[in-house]
Amino acid sequence: MSSAPSVYSDLPVVAYEGPQSTNPLAYRWYDANRVVLGKTLAEHLRPAVCYWHNFCWKGEDVFGLGNTVFQRPWFNEADPVKAAYLKLDAAFDFFGKLGLPYWCFHDRDVAPEGATLAESNRILDGLLEAAAKKMQDGKVQLLWGTANLFSHGRFMSGAATNPDPEVYAYAAAQVKHVLEWTNRLGGANYVLWGGREGYETLLNTNLKREMANYGRFLTSVVEHKHKIGFKGTILIEPKPQEPTKHQYDYDSATVYGFLKTYGLENEVKVNIEVNHATLAGHSFEHEVATACALGIFGSLDANRGDEQLGWDTDQFPNNHVQLVPAMLELIRAGGYTTGGTNFDAKVRRQSIDPIDQLEGHIGGMDTMARAFLAAAALYESGQLEKVVADRYAGWESDLGKKIAGGASLDDLASLVHAQGISPAPRSGRQERLENIVNNFV
Repeated sequence: MSSAPSVYSDLPVVAYEGPQSTNPLAYRWYDANRVVLGKTLAEHLRPAVCYWHNFCWKGEDVFGLGNTVFQRPWFNEADPVKAAYLKLDAAFDFFGKLGLPYWCFHDRDVAPEGATLAESNRILDGLLEAAAKKMQDGKVQLLWGTANLFSHGRFMSGAATNPDPEVYAYAAAQVKHVLEWTNRLGGANYVLWGGREGYETLLNTNLKREMANYGRFLTSVVEHKHKIGFKGTILIEPKPQEPTKHQYDYDSATVYGFLKTYGLENEVKVNIEVNHATLAGHSFEHEVATACALGIFGSLDANRGDEQLGWDTDQFPNNHVQLVPAMLELIRAGGYTTGGTNFDAKVRRQSIDPIDQLEGHIGGMDTMARAFLAAAALYESGQLEKVVADRYAGWESDLGKKIAGGASLDDLASLVHAQGISPAPRSGRQERLENIVNNFV
């Protein structure tokens, strides 16, 4: 890490002090070394700090574009490359304060864009080489890297789904470079967020061609992954809309159908974001459970939306009770493999001080840890698992096995008539189960 002071240098290193602590700059629930279900909390949660919201967002909004609300040294540096190095030093200083094991980045978060892709790549190379040196102590690893295929105007009509093949080719070249760097940095995953992969109107859209091109693009990414020996996971991050009216990776089930169509269901998984799940009209736990059931669960972006607002607010999670069902689904599925918990969250526009960023992550980390601990205790109690097992016990009977074995409609009709089967309704006991959950939170 850089020895030069940064905007975060005066902040303390965050330590665990326990639930009784009144220190706002200490973890109260996230004890990284606490062993639960056979692993430490750090191993279960694999938490990561994102580069974009923390070090790239200036605090502007759609009513204040161009206004730098957050006063950081790199925002005031006229030379964009020098600014990028200032930002990199500060970022790793911040990672060290939090003591979390991973970070995530887009290429354009780390390095400014040059006049050509070759120049952009050269600038990025220098900065990621510097990042690699900062990672040598092993305290911070890369959870995932990705290419920004949505901010520049060339991507206004999509990247892989753009009607212009030159944009498709440019995006492919950009992804190739960042995927190779992700591999070089030991990244555990590579993410594709299709923020512009969709349409504004069908009046000017060839949907069939765009979907086919998207499938071709993703296939090429997977092929290159194997060519370079990248052992990590390729992830798609579902989102229903925003910035486009409709995005092709609407939710986990939609992504699965897309992957099945192009024979990629065993190659690509999903990175599920809380706020994206709710924008799609789902609960977070639904998206996690669906991805796990379909075999495409990969990683999580931890944040929340505002229930009174209809857009992606990317706020830090602060309600552990709401997150317990999703953490329970994660535990039931056996936990992460290469994935982790990335804080794709930002402080509010009026939270202008560096300490606000630290406190946002502390609160988010404690919320996720508290939710996981409650879910683990609930899982270990076996109460819900027993109810579910009992509810589906009939499928272990002769009748259940016959159905699972492929019994025809004729077979089943004969059984019903011969045995006089006349099933009665059975209560799902939802209220009892909700009370059980509340006993653990």
